[in-house]
Amino acid sequence: MVTLFKRSNKPNTRQLKKYNRIVNEINSLESTYAAMSDEDLQTMTSHFRQQLADGKKIEKIIPDAFAVVREASKRVLNMRHFDVQLIGGLVLAEGNIAEMPTGEGKTLVASLPSYTRALEGKGVHVITVNEYLAQRDYDQIGQIHRFLGLTVGLNLPMMEAEKKQAAYQADITYGVGTEFGFDYLRDNMAAANKDKVQRKYHFAIIDEVDSVLIDEAKTPLIVAGKMKASADLHQIAALLAARFQEDIDYDFDDETKATSLTDTGIEKVEKAFGVENLYELEHQTLYHYVIMAVRARVMFKRDVDYIVKDGRIMLVDMFTGRTLDGRTLSDGLHQALEAKEKLEITEENKAQAQITIQNYFRMYPILSGMTGTAKTQEKEFREVYGMDVVQVPTNKPRARIDLTDRVFQTADQKYQAVTEEVVARHKKGQPILIGTTSILQSEDVAKYLKAANLEFQLLNAKSVEQEVYLISQAGQLNQITVATNMAGRGTDIVLGEGVADVGGLHVIGTEKHENRRIDNQLRGRSGRQGDPGSTQFIISLEDDMFKRFAKEDLEKFNKKITTAKNGEVTNKEVHELTERTQRIVEGAHFSMREYNLKLDDVINDQRQIVYKLRNRVLNGDENSKLLKYMIEDAVEYIISTTLPEDGEIEVGHLLDIQESLQQLLGIEVPIPPDANKPKKIQAATKPALDEVFELIHSYENNQRVARTIPSVMRTYIDQMWVKNLENMAHLKEGIGLRSYQQEDPMRVYQREGLELFEGNFQNLRLSVSSELLGFLRLLESERKEENE
Repeated sequence: MVTLFKRSNKPNTRQLKKYNRIVNEINSLESTYAAMSDEDLQTMTSHFRQQLADGKKIEKIIPDAFAVVREASKRVLNMRHFDVQLIGGLVLAEGNIAEMPTGEGKTLVASLPSYTRALEGKGVHVITVNEYLAQRDYDQIGQIHRFLGLTVGLNLPMMEAEKKQAAYQADITYGVGTEFGFDYLRDNMAAANKDKVQRKYHFAIIDEVDSVLIDEAKTPLIVAGKMKASADLHQIAALLAARFQEDIDYDFDDETKATSLTDTGIEKVEKAFGVENLYELEHQTLYHYVIMAVRARVMFKRDVDYIVKDGRIMLVDMFTGRTLDGRTLSDGLHQALEAKEKLEITEENKAQAQITIQNYFRMYPILSGMTGTAKTQEKEFREVYGMDVVQVPTNKPRARIDLTDRVFQTADQKYQAVTEEVVARHKKGQPILIGTTSILQSEDVAKYLKAANLEFQLLNAKSVEQEVYLISQAGQLNQITVATNMAGRGTDIVLGEGVADVGGLHVIGTEKHENRRIDNQLRGRSGRQGDPGSTQFIISLEDDMFKRFAKEDLEKFNKKITTAKNGEVTNKEVHELTERTQRIVEGAHFSMREYNLKLDDVINDQRQIVYKLRNRVLNGDENSKLLKYMIEDAVEYIISTTLPEDGEIEVGHLLDIQESLQQLLGIEVPIPPDANKPKKIQAATKPALDEVFELIHSYENNQRVARTIPSVMRTYIDQMWVKNLENMAHLKEGIGLRSYQQEDPMRVYQREGLELFEGNFQNLRLSVSSELLGFLRLLESERKEENE
């Protein structure tokens, strides 16, 4: 990880002292730049660029660059950076994470390092969690950069390639993180270099960095192609899965969501389909359909993980509660859900390219981010991304009061208590925001509020624009808002007139999230910029988190439980139970992300090899040389796979090699009977290889050949990569079973994954060599006919 400053492992206070010294230097320059005309201020950009070109280190120009941005912001937006925002900017410039509470103006903070790093001319990516925020920041903060002479681009889904290319060529590019990742994958599927949109990575700032790099990191980015699904097989598998019983036919781990068939379940599948051994290679597809049907039944709940609308499965974002329009599950899981709900089976998405969020963002030489909540995940940020978390002080002291959790025995008692709390606070006009963990839960809350004749706003999978507006209005007098915990993230809730007098915004959490960060984000809705406010979690022991992750602890706790008349738990140890359960969940999720990353690291190594080869082909200046290498390797592969590993080389082996090489090269390859060692056989192939290489050389300047070679190579590389991804996905499905055989599943995956890849790569070489040599032989025969 490249850093601007010498990284300090000292505590936060030591780091802040270092930043404060630089802030004092920036402040001392304020009067100098305030006295400049607009034109003089704007010329500073070219002045800084010239200094960098002359070899000046970037950290040396940071104080002046930050001071220039602050002055431009005052003139363009009428907004002056606070000292704490300058500290946040310094943290980002260093390639770290600035933890800044809600309302501290993180958007303005990003204007400082993005300008400074853009001066290097290598491009800066400013990444947000949704299109609305990307557009907002491009429109607003982009004004500062445009005023100072920088170009600013906006990268959105469905944009034309030319517009994307222009966006990426800009000094600063705003966009959604996943779209940058998808562009990387699509660039590595491009037919020619001119079709690519990205340039080399340099520096990225990620807003809501924990959401992008942690929460979204469970799901890889996949570019998929449509393939016809076997509707009958999906429907039969769904009927079979519906009759399966947990712990008898399949095992399901509530914590990790891992699903596998038991011996009984396997026997039932074998009996139903009339096969002897489900795990034989020829039945891999059948196993795949059945396991997907079981997963669709046990892992996905209707109206929690997805909704059915207009005869279609619409996936739900577990963090925002919004439907993911146009997003579908891959590898047949989406079709398994359709079969479960007895809907029409759509075409399957087959992965053509994929990468995890972690491996994508680790390609940036310098990565930075900001959020209100990152300290609880600091270990993961440091280990996976090489970033430290620095807590930036607030501009004004925090006035928010975080009340002690209230815990009830049942969900009904919890919702009654929430309603009573809302009624009491609503009487004095205090605005209330109720945070829930799912759409289903928000609808449960709504039922209780309706029964109490309360008027409220329900944010329930609406559009981002509506969501942002309704969240922004949540701080008005008498307002009651029910929303999923993450709804409208990045939107400030400004208090209405008179709200401060009634205690500010009161936030109620109705369930502890599986991560303490999300709880803290919900609390952070209240008390922005020193505003008054209060928060409290009102939860129950029937909540999903306890049921999934604390079954045994809950059984022990229930033996000594004491409650008040309203069902509220009075044992003090209940808070310890809550915290312990959350830590267990966080640990489980971290382990899952770590495991998935290790799995993807295997594919990542393969991806680097394939993409490097593909780029060499597209560059086109060494395709003849590449073809020769492929032919040499193909010849070597034929020899090594035909010869016995142990034992004598017999005449039959030599005849087989001779026949295979003749098919590949299109000419006779005589191998003497006394060639009893691999080296002798290799030597015997040299005259034939020399003849083939001479043929390739004779067509090096032929335009038709120059077009055909990269086209054929690219087609076969892409086909091989799609097949390899499918092979690896099926391998991953089955490796969990190896733990029963006392084998480490990860080792099995690495070993067999390497074998699969080597086999696929050798087949690629054979196919490309055979196809192109056949093409060249055809051209040669045409040329001979013309000469005759």
